[in-house]
Amino acid sequence: MRAAGSGAGRSESRSSGIVAEVGGGGKRRRLVHSPRASRLSGVEQAEDGMAREREIKLRIEDLAALRRALAKVGAVVVTPRVHERNVVFDTPELKLAEREQLLRIRTESPTGRGRTVRSRTLVTFKRPTVAAGSSVRSERHKVREEVELEVSDAKALARIFEGLGMRGWFHYEKLRTTFRLPGTRTWAKGLLIELDETPIGIFLELEGPASAIDRAARALGFEKRDYVLANYMVLYREYCQSRGEEPRDMLFAKTKRRTRPAKNKNVS
Repeated sequence: MRAAGSGAGRSESRSSGIVAEVGGGGKRRRLVHSPRASRLSGVEQAEDGMAREREIKLRIEDLAALRRALAKVGAVVVTPRVHERNVVFDTPELKLAEREQLLRIRTESPTGRGRTVRSRTLVTFKRPTVAAGSSVRSERHKVREEVELEVSDAKALARIFEGLGMRGWFHYEKLRTTFRLPGTRTWAKGLLIELDETPIGIFLELEGPASAIDRAARALGFEKRDYVLANYMVLYREYCQSRGEEPRDMLFAKTKRRTRPAKNKNVS
């Protein structure tokens, strides 16, 4: 399995390579390397070749003011608003959570009339850059090692995970619009600006090189004390606790369903 984020040119050349084939009855479904060259330019690399994701969240209280700030710095939409439906898998004993690891299937669907973005499904594995439980946590940004692949059949992959003894224990969704700064701002190379509309509020994610994250945050009117490093599971649980509600799945009201309460904190 190849890591997403081995460089723009190499990622593009590998994007059509078959990683594995699954299925039966004469049918084969491909898991292909995700075409993320545009997303991962400038990404850090771990020693074993895994991509190293660096990001922060910013809580947005005034969306109109944020949009004005984005326009002022010249941010342009590179991926129009998409609906993300995520399913996080783990063993019944939550062994991945114990190691602060994440295994997720994400389905992205376009919204709006134009629908210029195609639907796609991604499988993602994330792990901390230091051993779970380590006291080395001095980063001002959230840093995780990541492997991500595009897959052609989410249901088939889910059945594989279930056959290996895992289950989809937590579902969450959000609407995401992705921006970049113009190429004339060379300091922003590799930076992604992602606007997330979630059932618990609006957040802005800045992902990329450390210096670009800090500079973009300042340009948008934020300071380091505004950085949110918690993942959406933690934020969701805090939201539910503040309202006296039991955490379940983080879904928009029209798609909420009853599930077992979520106990894990390891969701991005």
